[in-house]
Amino acid sequence: MGKASRQHRLKKDRERQRRRAQHGGTPSGAGPRNAQPSVEELISLAVGLALDALEDDGTTAFAEVVHGLASHPRPGWTDTVSKQLVGYLRRSVSAAWQAGWQPAELVRHLDREAGEPAAQMATDMIADEMRTYAVATVDDRWAAQLKLLGAQVWWGSDARYTSDWCERFESDLQSVLTTAMRVLFVFQHLVKLPRLGPLPGEALPRTIRQTRDPAEAADERMLGKIRALLAKAESTEFAEEAEALSARAQELMAKYSIDHALLAAATGAKDKPASRRVPVDNPYESPKVSLLAAVAKANRCQTVWYKSLGMTAVIGFAADLDAVELLFTSLLVQANTAMLRAGAKRDQFGRSRTRAFRQSFLVAYAIRIGERLSGTAEHVEQEAVAASPGQNLLPVLAARHQAVDDTVSEMFGNDLTYHRSGRATDSEGWYSGRAAADLAALHGHREVSAESA
Repeated sequence: MGKASRQHRLKKDRERQRRRAQHGGTPSGAGPRNAQPSVEELISLAVGLALDALEDDGTTAFAEVVHGLASHPRPGWTDTVSKQLVGYLRRSVSAAWQAGWQPAELVRHLDREAGEPAAQMATDMIADEMRTYAVATVDDRWAAQLKLLGAQVWWGSDARYTSDWCERFESDLQSVLTTAMRVLFVFQHLVKLPRLGPLPGEALPRTIRQTRDPAEAADERMLGKIRALLAKAESTEFAEEAEALSARAQELMAKYSIDHALLAAATGAKDKPASRRVPVDNPYESPKVSLLAAVAKANRCQTVWYKSLGMTAVIGFAADLDAVELLFTSLLVQANTAMLRAGAKRDQFGRSRTRAFRQSFLVAYAIRIGERLSGTAEHVEQEAVAASPGQNLLPVLAARHQAVDDTVSEMFGNDLTYHRSGRATDSEGWYSGRAAADLAALHGHREVSAESA
């Protein structure tokens, strides 16, 4: 065996030991040499072997281990297997929180890596683990994600989880155990992410948060008006109306952001940039990421793409992050609507060029939206400066730009690499995308206030 192979084997052995320690450990020399291992020790050993088989792509070995776990005749075996697996999975969820993952992105990642049953099992384990925290000490964004996931404990006990799953989803025990092993495997290979906000149990009680942030209700009213405008822009069949609604929403967002910047500067508030992660899915993932980057840049934010995870971090101040999330979602809906309306495309020989058309469409759409958003942002800033000669707005905005740059450096250091946006290879798709971006134009030249929305 060569040196490289030995090093690779040692690395895999260390990784296996780490995983076994994480889910409870595999017995090693415990007790007298001739003592019979307990049920718990046998199950722990089997789980370790199953995870090793997945690591080595040993499909046959994995199936054999799972079959043994599902069919062992020992009394009480199945209940003990269920109880131990739930314990391993629950601890894995807690470890995922420590590694920076949040509920919605964790479930989405399980769905991408192992399929819908794995995502459902992850949701169950999240619901189970969240029972250990007081509701008042769970961050609002976490609580909202849990609500959207519909996370709840529906099974009777840990010992009955696998049996209750079989009844609820009309499955067999071997399939349930296979899903559980794959969920464990994905959990134990999670990359570490920057932590966003307080962990469960660490958030300030909600009454204290509301006392410290009296402007929260006003902000929510403003965001509600912006959401309503964008929803109308997405649903209307008239391009001119969509343009006017989107323009009004963008102006409101720009004013909302500038007002926050000025208020923080005037009160001396220690307002710091934060980060949110936005899911960006295939198909046409790269131009969608470019669209998000264009929206972020126009709203004084930066983006970092986690390509392998299918999501993008957006870094900026809270008011700007709100604007980016709302506007990106709306523009993507409008782009997809216009793109699908164009229908399938074929070349002169009858071969499909639909994919090239749509890729080019979205590339051009992202570029054109970026151009128009930058113009709008500059126009609103100029109006704000002219309307408030006594307020030193430009240095305030420059300082916030620098703060965002510094936060990106703190979070990611020198680990960032830069990529090119997707290429446009279909001329019709390119011009159609730019035309759609023009129809979704976000410029406006009238003053818009919160009261007039």
